[in-house]
Amino acid sequence: MDPFIFPAEDEITGEVIQDFIEQHQALLPRYQKLKDLYEGNHAILSQEDKPEYKPDNRLVVNFAKYITDTFNGYFIGIPVKVSHDDQNVNDVVDEFMTRNDMDDNQAELSKMASIYGHAYELLYQNEDSETCCTYNSPLDMFIVYDDTIAQKPLFAVRYRTTEDGIAGQVFTKDSEFRISGDKEGLTLTDQQPHYYGDVPVIEYIENEERQSVFEQVETLINAYDKALSEKANDVDYFADAYMKLLGVELDEQGLKYIRDNRILNLYGSEADKIIAEFMEKPNGDTTQENLLDRIERLIYQISMVANINDESFGNASGVALEFKLQPMKNLAAMKERKFVSGMNRRFKMVFNILGTQRKVQPDEWRNLNYSFTRNIPRNISDEADTAGKLSGIVSKETQLSVLSFVDNPKQELERIQKEEQVRMGTFPTIEDGDFITGGEGVVEVS
Repeated sequence: MDPFIFPAEDEITGEVIQDFIEQHQALLPRYQKLKDLYEGNHAILSQEDKPEYKPDNRLVVNFAKYITDTFNGYFIGIPVKVSHDDQNVNDVVDEFMTRNDMDDNQAELSKMASIYGHAYELLYQNEDSETCCTYNSPLDMFIVYDDTIAQKPLFAVRYRTTEDGIAGQVFTKDSEFRISGDKEGLTLTDQQPHYYGDVPVIEYIENEERQSVFEQVETLINAYDKALSEKANDVDYFADAYMKLLGVELDEQGLKYIRDNRILNLYGSEADKIIAEFMEKPNGDTTQENLLDRIERLIYQISMVANINDESFGNASGVALEFKLQPMKNLAAMKERKFVSGMNRRFKMVFNILGTQRKVQPDEWRNLNYSFTRNIPRNISDEADTAGKLSGIVSKETQLSVLSFVDNPKQELERIQKEEQVRMGTFPTIEDGDFITGGEGVVEVS
């Protein structure tokens, strides 16, 4: 899906906004289809009914949800670590992350991007003039970029359909507007300035094509649902198979007796010529099983998301596991680069606001470090061995970052330094170990 483009030098009017809203509404059927796939409302549930005399099972195997949740658990199940070399900046960032429950915010952004191909984050100021952010799906929001080679955000729209027409907001690089009106025309009112220095809506994309993580296997998912449902229909058919009786005439009472009691008592001079057996359809069980296996393998292969429930995963060695996860690792690496680009835009605007409040320098966002950790089973012993071998080769902070259970290497270094100071007697303590002298990061005991 290509992004919306508008000439940078042209005026943004109600007519322009209305035109882009109509273009966005043309995309809603695709978004709804992807949402339905993730939520288990698959095409087989709405197919035409079969005649009443035929079994009509409709089974849904929700590969779309499995692929999305497995990939995002692997990609961002362990929260992203954001750090800065300056402790003051680090504290400001931690406070912003905590206030906005950023671990959950980023997990939802990642999941939405995987479902729809992209998702949005909106920055705003709360009642206490604190910078906050929240996630938003592309069902009611979009960004328009300029027509330059850089394709910088020009404006963003968040809207809803009401009984009276359209209502919502437009965000530009320096202002926020209210929009209202109907198909006769939209108007922009209530201009409010903001100080983010850019459009306060950030787009997070799954990939450059803005495709869902399971969009490439949509037809395979539908084919699997159909094949499995037909197999269930066959099981019902055989459980309800017709019986044929050749060479004997039965009245209605006799048929009822056989059906109710399940007993056949056929006799006569030519009883050996009587045929009594069930009618059977040709058995396609082997073909069906081969088809289901093939489709399942292709779903995981094309989506590049590993089937972690496969028995072979439990017995795989470290190297073998790496090879099995390599396609998903490549997919996560590409998404990480897109995610970092969005996070850079977020913190650039956040630091611009903080700069006006004299808390940090506006350009310090450039020195933020993002650490993504893939959520896979870890061998702590191997990690400790690797970290030990890095001693004297890399910095202590890099050495600690090898350990998956260390959330913040910088804070861990500070703890180590404080413990060393206590051990060396720099900070005398009372018997229970509490510090009794003041200092940075030291609690005084009264």
